[in-house]
Amino acid sequence: MSSRFSHTSNLTKIIIIVEFLLVGYLVYSLTKNVYNSYQIDQYIEKFEEENEQIEEENRQKREDYLYFTSEEYIDKIAKQNLGLGNPGEEVIVLSPDVLSEEIVVDDEELSDFARYSGMSNPRRWWEFFFGN
Repeated sequence: MSSRFSHTSNLTKIIIIVEFLLVGYLVYSLTKNVYNSYQIDQYIEKFEEENEQIEEENRQKREDYLYFTSEEYIDKIAKQNLGLGNPGEEVIVLSPDVLSEEIVVDDEELSDFARYSGMSNPRRWWEFFFGN
């Protein structure tokens, strides 16, 4: 094999070595650019996720703002905190004694609840309409 390359000139050997170095540099440059492109794609993906999260927060805040500025909410707060009412409405105040009383439930209601609690919804409707 050495006899085969013995007739090549030194200039040809130098040119081949320079070409190998150039190919090595091009491979390195291509690899570096591919890696940089991958990193940029990762940043873009991360920022898109953050943008989606921010959009969701903005949507929720917009809905909250619309709710808190609605007439229904203002009316509700006026009734709860200030005891105000609309014309024709009566305000009823329950004393803490009434609120703390125990609620008595008869055994028949408890047995109905226990009987229906394990059933599926369609079965409950069937029993409601066609049961005993």
